[in-house]
Amino acid sequence: MRWAAVEAAHGVPHTAGWLTSTRARVAERRGRNIATVAVARKLLTLVYYGLRDGHIRALHPAKAAA
Repeated sequence: MRWAAVEAAHGVPHTAGWLTSTRARVAERRGRNIATVAVARKLLTLVYYGLRDGHIRALHPAKAAA
């Protein structure tokens, strides 16, 4: 499972917004490999909640506060 998640993290396009910024931010502090595993973990978290709730919140725009 970890291998598949890391492969998915490697395949994240550079236009993925917050995933690439997260990877760059962690890579500055901890190194490139640790940053890749961190992004893989975030992807797995998105998959888990997407399967649990039926939709992925990070892909939907935030609702404006009234």
